[in-house]
Amino acid sequence: MSTQLRRAVASSFLGSLIEYYDFLLYATASAVVFGKVFFADLDPALATVASFGTFTTGYLARPLGGLLFGHFGDRLGRKRMLVLTMTLMGVSSFLIGLLPGYDQIGPVAPLGLVLLRVVQGISVGGEWGGAVLMSAEHARSRRGLWAGFTNAGAPSGMVVSTLVMSGTAALTSEADFLAWGWRIPFLFSIVLLAIGLFVRARVDETPAFLAAAKKAERRRLPVVAVLRDHPRVLLLSIGVGLAAFVVQATLTTFVLAYGVQHGHPRQEVLNALTLSSACAVAGILLWSALSDRIGRRPVVLAGAVVMAVFGFLLFPMVSSGSGLLLVLALVLGQGVIHPMMYGPLAALYSELFATENRYTGASLGYQLAGLGAGFAPLIFAELQRGGSSTMPVSWTIAAFCVLSAVCVLALRETHRRDLTPEVVVRAPEREENRR
Repeated sequence: MSTQLRRAVASSFLGSLIEYYDFLLYATASAVVFGKVFFADLDPALATVASFGTFTTGYLARPLGGLLFGHFGDRLGRKRMLVLTMTLMGVSSFLIGLLPGYDQIGPVAPLGLVLLRVVQGISVGGEWGGAVLMSAEHARSRRGLWAGFTNAGAPSGMVVSTLVMSGTAALTSEADFLAWGWRIPFLFSIVLLAIGLFVRARVDETPAFLAAAKKAERRRLPVVAVLRDHPRVLLLSIGVGLAAFVVQATLTTFVLAYGVQHGHPRQEVLNALTLSSACAVAGILLWSALSDRIGRRPVVLAGAVVMAVFGFLLFPMVSSGSGLLLVLALVLGQGVIHPMMYGPLAALYSELFATENRYTGASLGYQLAGLGAGFAPLIFAELQRGGSSTMPVSWTIAAFCVLSAVCVLALRETHRRDLTPEVVVRAPEREENRR
């Protein structure tokens, strides 16, 4: 492992951790706090739906962030964009911690919450693609493992966010927690931002981008190149990731609210979520490393098949009232099965597109697939408003898993692809070789 690869992997992991700490902290707060603070005039069940609705706006903004930062990341470099995305996320999360509630400023409060959530979405939409490419394009071997550290940052951010949220809840009364305690984890974002910017400043631009930047011929707009040259690949990449995101949102957001509604203490559910998120870090790295040996497709395919079945066991385990079954359900779902679907995606998306439009292509595919995570909690909460069975939810999860399985089978295996061959030779040299 070279010094720059070490720095790139550390920067990508830490940047992803910080981004998802802020982004998923919102998910936790939307399940247990925001309905009461920002939608206090609504029926509790409807307030939960409205709270998840603001959560969804962040996912709607993510493709915009992927397109915006992907364009400039392919033109100006990965590193510059990553500094900007991290800054946007840290500042917007800090401002959420300062935002007054509905009781103080009325309807302006939820509007401000939505606006800041959109900024969060744009930021995380641009962060992921650049962070993955910083690791993948620096790596000479074991690309799945090194790129997988970026995806491992998501559950790591969940661990930190739930620990901070749980610690704050444990140290305050219910009234104080709703009044001001929930704000502390958001205000803490400014400290993580300072640490992240310090680490990120020490990483060099990737060799693949530097080689591409020296090419003599004029390049098309990255988004035009992706849509014109790789439409099939882009559509399949969206389908491959959809199930992983639907399951991710189900396990980290919807199950949190569902468990509390079925008698589990809020702290017990948060503790189970923290433990399963810690297991997910190891799971993502393990399955990502395995994908370097046997390929991305077999690992993702196996995860989709197993999750399609597990979706029918998840909710009975959570609603059983047993704390042990709650922990087991989340550890199996988030710590073992979901990482099979999610871990290899970091390397897979980076291997599907050419260097000149890789930031844009990988970001668009990943973030459009991420819409599944934005809509899943909202749809599932609406299905549960009338106290109906969770079978429609389980069937929905299974359907998305089948879709992902079909799409991954339609893609060619990519784990042995060299990410830089198309940029090593300049255009005049290629023309001379053809002669």
